[in-house]
Amino acid sequence: MKIRAGLILIWLLTASFNALAHKPSDSYLTVRIDEQQINGQWDIALRDLDYALGLDANDDGNITWAELRDSRDVVYAYALSRLQVTMGKQACSPQPADLLVDEHSDGHYAVLNFQAACPSMSAPLSIGYRLFFDLDPQHRGLISVIHAGQTDTAIFSPDRQRSEFVFDADQSLWRTLAHFAYEGVWHIRIGFDHILFLLSLLLPAALVWEQGAWQPKNGFKSIFFDVLGVVTAFTLAHSLTLSLTVLHYISLPSRWVESAIAASVVLAALNNIYPVLSGCRAWLAFGFGLIHGMGISSVLLDMGLPDTQQLLALLGFNLGVELGQLAIVAVALPLICAFSRHHYYSELVLKVSSASIACLAFVWLAERSLDFQMNIF
Repeated sequence: MKIRAGLILIWLLTASFNALAHKPSDSYLTVRIDEQQINGQWDIALRDLDYALGLDANDDGNITWAELRDSRDVVYAYALSRLQVTMGKQACSPQPADLLVDEHSDGHYAVLNFQAACPSMSAPLSIGYRLFFDLDPQHRGLISVIHAGQTDTAIFSPDRQRSEFVFDADQSLWRTLAHFAYEGVWHIRIGFDHILFLLSLLLPAALVWEQGAWQPKNGFKSIFFDVLGVVTAFTLAHSLTLSLTVLHYISLPSRWVESAIAASVVLAALNNIYPVLSGCRAWLAFGFGLIHGMGISSVLLDMGLPDTQQLLALLGFNLGVELGQLAIVAVALPLICAFSRHHYYSELVLKVSSASIACLAFVWLAERSLDFQMNIF
């Protein structure tokens, strides 16, 4: 029974590798309201449009500008049919404008510019969003609405397909804080490389390396302070570089950052099997946390911070990230403490889980550094 329980824990830590290997899809919608009309810009990943519409005409794995341009009418019809805009409770009619291409941290995006004339330009503005929800339940739409120098934000999901904007200053502050906090929690939820790095650091938290072997620690107090040190170091590091990156004080190429994050997961997991730095896991968390912060910042860079509420949005996002991390610790730590009392934990659960994590992260490292995809899971 105990061995079976250990195997269940391993399965929980390493299952669903196919889901872990790829970033869920996002789109970024910016709506600007002036006195006469609504101007919109909608950034949609080319890979998602290709999946939905088959843009790659010659099936060579690359979507060229010519292929996108030839499918312009189809792309606009597909996207705008899944967007409803009302102003003052009267429907607006979005019309296509310029089609462009831009590069985000996770690839190339089609940029659909559009305009919408509305019978009434009085608030509230209501946006209905249904893009890709029938194809990908993980998809999210991130919207920024700009009006009279004020920016409001929202996140669309299958459970929340409509949002209303009333442009009240006090409400906008709270909406911004709440939405960016939610985005931070969501990013940790889908940031499987960050989750596996944190789990790799937590797995030996109830053990100590002595006389060439992992031994159980005595008492919860030492375990608690070990975890506190690791989580605090990771939090301080990634919060620092996240803020500096989003505020454009530092910048590194996305491929370098994502590759380094994958490498950090490999090294953290291997350190559980070959504990070279068994007593320095907090420093390991801090050092690699600096890289993870730059990776976490990618969603904010793609989404864009509100012009007048940058610090508030950044605070909300950081709070959301920390809440997400605390949730992971709250779930994982009791299980780790319970299983670590048994002899099979260090030999079976710790090593097999760490080896599985290292193998998956090595696949990520190869994909990200060499810019290709292994369809092996």
